[in-house]
Amino acid sequence: MSTDLLIAVISDTHNHLPDSLPERLRPADEIWHLGDVCRPETLDKLDNLSAERFIVQGNNDPYFHWEERLTLERNGLRFQLQHLPPRSVDPKLTALLFGHMHYPIKENLGTVWTLNPGAITGPRNQSQSSFAWLRISSVGDWSWEFETL
Repeated sequence: MSTDLLIAVISDTHNHLPDSLPERLRPADEIWHLGDVCRPETLDKLDNLSAERFIVQGNNDPYFHWEERLTLERNGLRFQLQHLPPRSVDPKLTALLFGHMHYPIKENLGTVWTLNPGAITGPRNQSQSSFAWLRISSVGDWSWEFETL
């Protein structure tokens, strides 16, 4: 049986997690981190949250052994998580989520969306520090919205 899901998507923490972020992420059922954690203990502030965490390896995560890519299926939708921007996109995906760019992106490539939540640390291109909420309904509808810090 499918249920509605609320997923917090963060990226590029670079050893810094703002004190206000754990409380803002509290409603999340899952937290997806799109790489460049740098030191794993950076995420210790999230340990009191009930959300399950999924993390992919970033280009600044050389000493840890997270997967480079994860494909997660939620309520019949397929999402690929990775750090670096895609060179190609599998048309069977609903969306490909990536970090690295340090600014928010929501772009439709025909049948697949590419999504970037922006960066927790070091925003670029006149953006602000941000993350995103991925809402997936029990019937397989979804939405993506940015939240600034």
